[in-house]
Amino acid sequence: MADIVKQILVKPIQLADQVTKAADEASSFKQECAELKSKTEKLAGLLRQAARASSDLYERPTRRIIDDTEQVLERALNLVLKCRANGLMKRVFTIIPAAAFRKMSAQLENSIGDVSWLLRVSASADDRDDEYLGLPPIAANEPILCLIWEQIAILFTGSPDDRSDAAASLVSLARDNDRYGKLIIEEGGVGPLLKLIKEGKIEGQENAARAIGLLGRDPESVEQMIHAGVCTVFVKILKEGPMKVQAVTAWAVSELAANYPKCQDLFAQHNIIRQLVSHLAFETIQEHSKYAIASNKATSIHAVVMASSNHSNVRNVVDEEHQTQIPHPMGNQTPNQMHNVVISTMAMKGGAKQPQKPSNNHVRSNSQGNVKQIHQVYYQHQQNVSISGANIKGRELEDPATKAYMKAMAARALWHLAKGNAPICRSITESRALLCFAVLLEKGTDDVQFNSAMALMEITAVAERDTDLRRSAFKPNSHACKLVVDQLLKIIEKADSELLIPCIKAIGNLARTFRATETRVIAPLVKLLDEREADVSKEAAVALTNFACTENYLHLDHSKAIISAGGAKHLIQLVYFGEQIVQLSALVLLCYIALHVPDSEELAQAEVLTVLEWASKQSYMTQDETIDTLLQEAKSRLELYQSRGSRGFH
Repeated sequence: MADIVKQILVKPIQLADQVTKAADEASSFKQECAELKSKTEKLAGLLRQAARASSDLYERPTRRIIDDTEQVLERALNLVLKCRANGLMKRVFTIIPAAAFRKMSAQLENSIGDVSWLLRVSASADDRDDEYLGLPPIAANEPILCLIWEQIAILFTGSPDDRSDAAASLVSLARDNDRYGKLIIEEGGVGPLLKLIKEGKIEGQENAARAIGLLGRDPESVEQMIHAGVCTVFVKILKEGPMKVQAVTAWAVSELAANYPKCQDLFAQHNIIRQLVSHLAFETIQEHSKYAIASNKATSIHAVVMASSNHSNVRNVVDEEHQTQIPHPMGNQTPNQMHNVVISTMAMKGGAKQPQKPSNNHVRSNSQGNVKQIHQVYYQHQQNVSISGANIKGRELEDPATKAYMKAMAARALWHLAKGNAPICRSITESRALLCFAVLLEKGTDDVQFNSAMALMEITAVAERDTDLRRSAFKPNSHACKLVVDQLLKIIEKADSELLIPCIKAIGNLARTFRATETRVIAPLVKLLDEREADVSKEAAVALTNFACTENYLHLDHSKAIISAGGAKHLIQLVYFGEQIVQLSALVLLCYIALHVPDSEELAQAEVLTVLEWASKQSYMTQDETIDTLLQEAKSRLELYQSRGSRGFH
């Protein structure tokens, strides 16, 4: 950096010396040249001062100001050289307006002001003495740019409190205007912000993380921040930072992932998923350390053993090595559990005998030297192990509001990271995150509940398209899956919160996972078809369509269940009188039911065939070829069966 700045300053310093020398040799306009010489000497002094302080100068404004200064000095040199003209003829034909000197004098004065401001803004906090820097002349056309320069310069050289205030100012600028955010990135603001996140005080770290989140409003900006190392900094904070900073960092992750989905995999490669799930599980489910994401790659036999039966024993050894005497994070260990921990640790440290399963004997018999080996492997395979005891202790001391905000932002980050990304969804579901979401849907704060519901909606949307993920994560006999479905159904049955639509979508996405006997899911959705809000009715119809569509193997059973729950009459009302966004969804569902259960007496009595005939004559309902084809097939089936069965029905 210092070498670059010195190179930038070489030419303007040389030009200033040339102007001074040429002014001494002027044969005309001597007074005006003397004035230009005086200002040029002052400017040269400032440029040499800048060269001596090159290591402290902020490069972006330095380039801009020195480039402008260089151009001014070139023009000054050309003007002064004209005053050296010898001979009568040269003087006659060399016309120099008096205004040229006034204009050049003003430009040199502006350059002096610009370089003086550059030196002040790049000075350390002690040298600056809290003086008001003002705006340099170069800021006349774009004052915001110089304000951004000033704040970024403070991030480089200011005191911890000043750096925090500067980050807060950048937050305000980035929030106000997208263009200001782009300027902050272009002027090199990301690097010092990331440095502040790593090294600053808590308030400064929060402001810097919030600024990073606000700056990532478009794919190009996010990509630039990714190249600047934001992933590495964020994962370090989520692992070791104060919880308040971790919460804002998780929010920033969610913003970057939402605005640039391609960065999802980059975050996942840095193990951010594991850290977020850890925050989600803390004080949510018992013994949350067992619910970390398991590593898919074990690099040694020892690692394989460590990742399985001896997981808890290794954790005990490491805790003993760190001498962290803290209470269990859940505060509910039984005496037997605590006794096992003590005995296990004593066996590790002193060779005491402890009756255990044969698979643990090799760990129990290790000497003190082997404990260090286990300690090393523990940290190499953190994907299988919980967060450190010291971090748990720090978390426990946080106030409830901070803990709730941390969970809300962790869920929000997982929501946006999971969107459309099967590998990340698989990582999330292989942990105990589903169990966490189920608990948080019931007991979390409003924000936690909403973000958890949205995360489940995105994960199930991916599972709907990914057969392997659906079969592994949402098996009917899975305890976590059952709890998730129970909570989703409770919210759907209450039908009185903003969680309703994401929960409806989640259940609809899981339609292929339900058995034919799982009829409890259908009735609450059918009931929502009679909802006054069009959005709710539409999503209920779409969800039920996932049950009744041909792609669902159990479509016949589900179609009958929808009819039994009274779905036909609701759908007819929606097709006839619903808003347009609801009509098409209701029509598609009605067509599938008619297609699969054409001999239904309920459909005949409800005169569904008449409804379909009416719909086929509505141009806006048949514009979509898929819907039109489905409508014609359903009509044909109903005409065949209803005409035969009508005699029996009457």
